Amino acid sequence: MKPLGNTILVTGGGSGIGRELARRWHDMGNTVIVAGRTLDSLEETTDGRENLHAMPLDVGDAADIARFAQDVVASHPDLNVLVNNAGIMRYEDITGPRDLADAAATIETNLLGPIRLTDALVAHLKTRDDAAIINVTSGLAFVPMPKAATYSATKAAIHSYTVSLRAKLEGQVEVIEIAPPAVQTELTPGQSTREGYMPLDAFIDETMAGFAKDETPAEVLTQNVLFLRNAEAEGRFDAALDMTRQF
Repeated sequence: MKPLGNTILVTGGGSGIGRELARRWHDMGNTVIVAGRTLDSLEETTDGRENLHAMPLDVGDAADIARFAQDVVASHPDLNVLVNNAGIMRYEDITGPRDLADAAATIETNLLGPIRLTDALVAHLKTRDDAAIINVTSGLAFVPMPKAATYSATKAAIHSYTVSLRAKLEGQVEVIEIAPPAVQTELTPGQSTREGYMPLDAFIDETMAGFAKDETPAEVLTQNVLFLRNAEAEGRFDAALDMTRQF
């Protein structure tokens, strides 16, 4: 991915990782659109930055994705980078019958949302120079957290989908995965101050260093996530699962 001169769409840009990635890319010399459900939060992201724009989008709503895709291409025809970052994480007890509303919402937002938005924009992206799709997954794509089983499953599915997308779009659109470790954001209540989680600024610094390489790697990873990312390959899967099940 080229470092500047892009027009980048970041979903989930009203807080956390999405907000800080959007600001960094903007400050490097890119035009950035942040999308999300809450316009007030998006406008906090864009405040004081001339080429950072807010557009409302509910990635859990198929009809809204279709509406948004038409609007964003019409208002930003130079769009060449899609960042599927929006997501929700709900803790759940999967040991007995329950209300599956949280599980359904997680699948709609974290899995079907990126698939639908990619589907809506991929034809446009294929017409643009230096086009890229960046999917934000998680270390939990590789070793699940049992109390967030559906979240972990959606991230594993998006990792797999990203591999397939990269193979099918080779030579047309660059496909990149960001797999964060546990980061201090408000993805779950109290997470922004949770001890042992990676500070958000440190995560963004290390992630942007990955994008600064002469050739962007297929997976942009921080050191903190390698314990999970490489657990199976290094024969440590059971030990890693013992760790995640304690959270």
